[in-house]
Parts: sequence; C-alpha cells; structure tokens
Amino acid sequence: MPRSLTEGSIRIGLFRFALPILLANILQSLNGSVNSIWVGRYLGEAALTATSNANTVTFLLIGAAFGVALAATILIGQCIGANNIAESRRVVGTSATFFAAISVAMAITGLVLCRPLIVAMSTPADSVPLAVAYMRVIFLALPFLYMYAFVMAVLRGAGDSKTPFYFMLLSVGIDIALNPLFIFGWGPVPRLGIAGSALATFVAQAVSLTALIRHLYRRHHMLCLHKSELALLKVNWPLVGTLVKKGIPMSAQMLVLSLSGVLMITLVNRFGVDTTAAFGAALQIWNYIQMPAFAVGMAVSAMTAQNVGAGKWERVTRIARVGVLYSVALTGSIVLVIELLNTAVFGLFLPAGSGALAIAAHMNRIVTGSFIFFGISLTLFGVVRATGAVMAPLLILTISLLLVRFPLAQVFLSRYQVDAVWWSFPISSLLAAVLAVLYYRYGAWRSMRLTIPARAA
Repeated sequence: MPRSLTEGSIRIGLFRFALPILLANILQSLNGSVNSIWVGRYLGEAALTATSNANTVTFLLIGAAFGVALAATILIGQCIGANNIAESRRVVGTSATFFAAISVAMAITGLVLCRPLIVAMSTPADSVPLAVAYMRVIFLALPFLYMYAFVMAVLRGAGDSKTPFYFMLLSVGIDIALNPLFIFGWGPVPRLGIAGSALATFVAQAVSLTALIRHLYRRHHMLCLHKSELALLKVNWPLVGTLVKKGIPMSAQMLVLSLSGVLMITLVNRFGVDTTAAFGAALQIWNYIQMPAFAVGMAVSAMTAQNVGAGKWERVTRIARVGVLYSVALTGSIVLVIELLNTAVFGLFLPAGSGALAIAAHMNRIVTGSFIFFGISLTLFGVVRATGAVMAPLLILTISLLLVRFPLAQVFLSRYQVDAVWWSFPISSLLAAVLAVLYYRYGAWRSMRLTIPARAA
C-alpha cells in the first residue's frame, strides 16, 4: 500500500515494518559469521585477520556511494507519502543510472587501491596476500552488491520490507551453500581458499539481484519502469544535484563509521595476530548487537519520510519515541545474552585453546554496552535525515568517532595498552547519544525539506 506507513498504530506499524529489516540484517550477519567460521576455524587466524581487514576496507568504499541510495530512498518515501507515484518513478530512474555508474567507478577504485590500503593498515605480513586475494574478488562483485542494496532500499522507501527479506534469505542461502564448495573445492570445482569465500558472495548477490528484479516485474510493482518509461533512466542532472547534495553528507556518515573502523583496527594490529583475530571475532558478535538499532533506524527513516510527505508531523514525534524505546529494549536484550554466553560465542570463530579467546572475552565486557547508546543515536539520525537534515548527524559522528574515539585510544595506548582502545568505544558512544538527543530536541531539522527539482523544460 502506498500510504501504509502514514496510518494506523505507530507502535504496531513500526514493529511490523522493522521486523523484516531486522531479520534481513540478522541473515546478512549470519552469512558473514558462517563465512568467518569456515575461514577462521579451517584456514587459521591469519586468514581471519585478512578477512577482518579486507571487510573494513570494503565497507569504507561501499559507504562512499551509500548516501546517494539513502537520499533516493527518502525522496521516494516522501513521494509515496504524498501519493505521487509518477515522481517516485522519476527518482528511481535517475538514481538507478547514477548509482550504477558510481558502483562501477568504486569497483575500479577498489581494485587499484586494495593492496596499498591493506598495507597502510599495518596488516600483519602473513595476512596481506590473503586479504588482497579476498578483496579483488569482492571488488569485482561490487556493482552487484551496490545495485542489490539499492533496489532493496527503494522497496523499503516504498513501504515494503518483506520482499527484501525474502530475497536476502535467498542470497544468504546461496552464499552459505557455496562457501565450503569454493573454499575447499569438490569434483571439477577447484580449491580456491580464501578467494572462494569472496566468490560465493559474488555468485549469491548476482543470482539474487536477477531474481529480485524479475520478481518485481512479474508482480507489476508500482516503481518498475516499463518500455514507455525508459527515458526516465536518462540522467536528470538537477535531480542528481539534489541526490548528491544530500547524499554526500550521508555517504560521509558511512565513511566516518568505516574510517573509524580502519583507524581502530590499525591500533589493534599493533598487538599481534591473536588480538586482531579476537577483534575480528568480536566484530562478528557486535554486528548482531547492532542489528536491532540499524533495523529500527532504517524503519524510522522510511516511516518518517512518508509521514513528512503526507504532512503528518504529529506522527513524526511519536515515531521517534517508539523507535528509541524499541532500539534500547532490543539492543539491551542482546547485550545481556552475549554477556551471559561470553567465550562460548567466540569459540565459534576461533580455534579451541587460542589465546585470542581470553582477549575477546575481556574486550566484550568493556565494549558491548556501548551499542545501547549508539542505537539511540542511529534512531534519532533516522528521524532527522528523513527531512533532509544530514549535516548534524555527520558532525556528531565525526566528533564522537574521529575526534574523540581514535585520539582518546591513541593518547592512552602507551599507558593502558589495548584497553585504551576498548574503553574508547563506550566513551565516544555515550557522547554521540547525548549530542543526538540535544539536536533532536533543539535543532532546526523540522524546518528542512528534501525537495525534488522540477522537470527540465
């Protein structure tokens, strides 16, 4: 339904819309975790260290184009809220073409820069060739990864979170099934090692994207472009200007998150393979802890965009409150479960008896609670960016992650060793939450608008 997020109970509507997003995010993290189990337990700590470093760099480059997709999603959501389907299709056409071009450019950039970036991150020497082999395949797959994420984001902007979940299930199933086949080989399939894990992701994304697009056309989805509308794929530069103007700050938010990860893993790498492997295993656990906050943030953003388009501002305030409550409750529950399980969880990713297990357990006790604060920030960012207010979230993330988290860890590194890295997480996350609440309450985001330029004459 075009206006499905602008009517009815916010508490029930947000839960129903966020749940498939959460399940899709869990599936995606499960996929990464299963891949890490194969790599870490059967290819060793050096291989797990390689994938940890490679995935951090990959996320850094993916984040460079992610904001354009978010800007398009918000525009589509506002159009759907205003019941203007024709304008939604215009946004889909231009943004799809522009986004595809960006994906190819970023793939080429990644192929060229993967080795220098891995070396610059102080990656342990025995992990460098493994990380480069993994990254080269991932960057070849990048256009499929980008366009798959873009189509799913567009569907969520239109109020559909179930279809993305179903096709994420397909993608994850294919990836999990192909991982051991490509890593170890069987019959005519050669043994590819760590590159096989990346190839499985490549195939899964390509197959799922093709199947998703075919499904949408068979179901005559309202945002599908047909032969008479192919002219909408021609780039509308004023619209691109809007997407870039609002998308760059949102991309920069992802880049700040990614750059922070790169900087932190650079500090962690100084303490050897065991500490880096422990950090890599912890990243897998932290992905699950953050899933509810990311899901609620995405759902809140889509719901807010539609209600802004419909002019229902009284619902926006209630969406923010319900979103924060959901984020805190869900994230806090997972933090409690992870704390109770402790080393039993990390044993899935690290060999029995590994020195990295004790390091991971110690790190987990310090860091996990910080994701409750970070979830509050993500939820409120989702609300304000739906109106086009994108600079304040970027500034808050830059202050907390780049101007506080990394310098704080670096300054105290010599005195407290790696504990300085772990304690920088809760301190910076609490700061981000406080700044996000202050901006939500007193900022001028309610007066902002994300408008679509008129058609060229």
